[in-house]
Amino acid sequence: MKKVRWGILSTAKIATEKVIPAMQEGKHCTVKAIASRKLEKAVKTAKRLNIEKAYGSYEELLNDSEIDAVYIPLPNHLHVPWTIKAMYAGKHVLCEKPIGLNAIQAKNLLDATKNFPKLKVMEAFMYRHHPQWEWVKRRIKEGKIGKILSVQAFFSYYNTDPNDIRNNSDIGGGGLMDIGCYCISLSRFIFNSNPIRVCGSMEKDSHFNIDHLTNGILKFPSGSSVFTCSTQMIPYQRAKIFGSKGWIEIEIPFTVPPNRPCKVWIGNGIDEKEIKMEICNQYTIQGDLFSKSIIEDKDVPTPLEDAIENMQVIDAITLSSKSEKWIEIK
Repeated sequence: MKKVRWGILSTAKIATEKVIPAMQEGKHCTVKAIASRKLEKAVKTAKRLNIEKAYGSYEELLNDSEIDAVYIPLPNHLHVPWTIKAMYAGKHVLCEKPIGLNAIQAKNLLDATKNFPKLKVMEAFMYRHHPQWEWVKRRIKEGKIGKILSVQAFFSYYNTDPNDIRNNSDIGGGGLMDIGCYCISLSRFIFNSNPIRVCGSMEKDSHFNIDHLTNGILKFPSGSSVFTCSTQMIPYQRAKIFGSKGWIEIEIPFTVPPNRPCKVWIGNGIDEKEIKMEICNQYTIQGDLFSKSIIEDKDVPTPLEDAIENMQVIDAITLSSKSEKWIEIK
């Protein structure tokens, strides 16, 4: 079975603790190289994770002719520049979310991809590939809960580490960019459309100058969505979808653990059922699906246009908070 040869740009925690081990379990992935700005760190990480090659710069890895694709878990402000550099080096790219700092950057990236029609580029919203969301979408399509009218999403954690990149406003830190983007993505995914206007409220941390608490309302053509995200609150996440005939609640909508079954509930006001989903690793599934799109030369599961649309909503929520007005999305 053919496998895509992967290189990892950075020894970021999400890469070394979640994505790399998961991809190493994939049917279509083999992780062959990892790069850091410090060679010693790359060598140490490569040895720990049983990766063949280690590089002391990202450029060196991109120049490796044996690497087909790269995964980019760099800070948000580096996503677009290094994705473009990777394409110029002839590499396919799976880049962490959010794809850039704003919709303009995302559009510029899409324009850049047109110069490389044979290369695949995708934003890494791993949650969409978990079977629980296939189950949810199928129930909705079957009309089990009727017309979708409202989506509620909540995502939080507690982090006041001044050295954490997520608390650095200059490089795209903050709750909305880090986890609020999931809530927005989910709402668009469930409604299968984009909001027509949004309203946002962001509370800033006076020390870090990042939003530590953001609330948003998204008005869609056929319903609405509300979300809360926070970087200084008790760790928690949950999503609930309300329809004209019933509801669906998802226990762990985003960071689903790979070692135990997660739960989904469905009810109609009379009966309520609990469904345990199969144990799987959504990062493994994401890596394999993207790799298959390379091997079979087919469209990636989530096109860059979706990343642009998500960034447009993020931009609008930010603008709404500053202006204290509803913002129309064209």
